[in-house]
Amino acid sequence: MIKQLDYKPIYEIFARFREAEAEPKGELDHVNAYTLVVAVALSAQATDKGVNKATAELFKVADTPQKMLDLGEDALIEHIKTIGLYRTKAKNVIKLSQRLVDAFDGDVPSSRAALESLPGVGRKTANVVLNMWWHVPTQAVDTHIFRFGNRSGVAVGKDVVAVERAIEDHIPAEFQQHAHHWMILHGRYVCKARKPLCSTCLIRDLCDFEEKTID
Repeated sequence: MIKQLDYKPIYEIFARFREAEAEPKGELDHVNAYTLVVAVALSAQATDKGVNKATAELFKVADTPQKMLDLGEDALIEHIKTIGLYRTKAKNVIKLSQRLVDAFDGDVPSSRAALESLPGVGRKTANVVLNMWWHVPTQAVDTHIFRFGNRSGVAVGKDVVAVERAIEDHIPAEFQQHAHHWMILHGRYVCKARKPLCSTCLIRDLCDFEEKTID
């Protein structure tokens, strides 16, 4: 396991990220808090691009929990059948929509515990919604963040919860709001699982990764 970086390099890493893109955005299309919850829930084991393609027409007809219930599971499946695990996800979207109607008057709650009470919504999904919609500095650790955090030494941990805690403990407060988006985007497009683009990486000199590519 790579040793955790000291404070100064971590500060400089995120200062560079901020200078390059001050307001990073998530890549899942949504029109309100509800469609964000649905989009993130659908994105498990799927690409954002694939989810956006599937939800482009879906969200035109079902952008509230009640409209989704009115649409029904079979029609929902037709919209999302290009996404992996679409049958299970469709069931969960209908169930979470019903719970939002029954328990929250159709509104998306702003607490992690309440969000995690929704079918198909785990800690990562809850953290994404809290961060993107409610502007809470939560850290949604996905495979890109896990890889980048451990490779770079920014947030070292053996599992996603450990990496999440490392981010909260070691990344300066001024960067917490956008930290997970900077890391996701960097992991997705630069610090790739295969053939990372180290030669063009803006934090190459600060990164602890010992197997940097040279091309």
